[in-house]
Amino acid sequence: MDKPLVVMINPNSSTVTTARMVHIGQGMLGDRAIALEGRTASTGPAMLTTPETLTACEAQVLAMAEALPPRAGIIVSAFGDPAMDRLRAQHDGPVTGIGEASFLEAGRDGRRFGIATTTPALDAAIRARVAASGRAAQLSGISYTGGDPFVLTADPQALFEALKRAAEAEAAKGAEAVIIGGGPLAQVAQRLEAETGLPIIAPIPAAIRHMVRLLAGG
Repeated sequence: MDKPLVVMINPNSSTVTTARMVHIGQGMLGDRAIALEGRTASTGPAMLTTPETLTACEAQVLAMAEALPPRAGIIVSAFGDPAMDRLRAQHDGPVTGIGEASFLEAGRDGRRFGIATTTPALDAAIRARVAASGRAAQLSGISYTGGDPFVLTADPQALFEALKRAAEAEAAKGAEAVIIGGGPLAQVAQRLEAETGLPIIAPIPAAIRHMVRLLAGG
C-alpha cells in the first residue's frame, strides 16, 4: 500500500526555507510510513512580514494545493496560515497550518501560552488565527524581537538572544509555554527550552504531530 502523502506548502518564495522545514518534519516523522514533500511559492517575498504579503500569497497556496492528489495531507507552512480555511473547505485531505497546530498544542489542557516572534506588523493577523483556533482566552500576549526581521534572522546568535528576551517577557506575563512564531526554528526552540526552562513550542514539530493525529483520524 502506498504511503500517505503530506505536503508542506511554503507560501514564501524561499526554497532554502522549504528545505529546512521539510528536513525538520522528516526528523519528526522518523520511520513512520508517511511521505513528506515540500512546495514553494514561485513568486513573492522570501519572508512574509506584513498583512499584505499574507493576503497576496493565498492564490499561490491554493494553486499549489490544486495540483496535489485529493487525499494528500497539507500543512500550510507560514505562521499566519494563509488560505488555510479556504483549503480546508476545498480539499478532501486533512489540512492544518503551523500556526494553528502550535496554538492547539500550546493551549492543550487549558495551558496559558505566549508567542515570541519577529513580525510585529502581523500582530492582528496572528491574534485572529489564535482566536480562530479557540485559544484566545489562553493567550498571555505576543512579544516581538524588534528590528528588521530579515537582518535579525540572518544572525543566529542575535536571533536567539532576541527570542529569549521575548519568551521571558511572556513568562513574566504568566505564560506556561511559549510558541516561537516562525517555520524553521526548531533548533532555536530546543536551545531556548534548555536555557529558559520554559516549555517552548516550535511550529513545524507541532504541525507534524498534529498531522499524524489527523491522518490517524484523531
